[in-house]
Amino acid sequence: MDKKVVATNRKARRNYQLFERLEVGIALRGDEVKSLRQGKCSIDESFARPEKGELFLYNMHISEFEKSSYFKSQPKRPRKLLLHRREISHLIGLISQKGYTLIPLQVYFNEKNIVKVELALAKGRRAFDKRRKIKEEYQKREVQRQIKRYWSR
Repeated sequence: MDKKVVATNRKARRNYQLFERLEVGIALRGDEVKSLRQGKCSIDESFARPEKGELFLYNMHISEFEKSSYFKSQPKRPRKLLLHRREISHLIGLISQKGYTLIPLQVYFNEKNIVKVELALAKGRRAFDKRRKIKEEYQKREVQRQIKRYWSR
């Protein structure tokens, strides 16, 4: 069994230059896990930030579970990321450099049905870098189309 992806941050590869990736756990409540199983999650505007020696994920939107009774959690509350102390101190050292941030790339259930988040150390791209990347991708696709057209004759 492979991982079941719940949400992806598709804009991340265009808006950021990605350096280091790691898989981390996340502390959730029961109704949030049930909502994730239904695929009701968005990580487009989310980011991770250290606070008091721990890492927290901000702006991750998990919709309320409709069938939960009195116990409902806030959709955009900060959620604690689960890492070892050594990993946290390593990431805090990297983030402290100017321009670096931690962004989530994917939220998924692993083989053991545990919710995991794929985090990436990233640096924001400037507007001209984004345009250059889009142009390069377009040129690669055009070359592939021409090769395919040539070999299909």
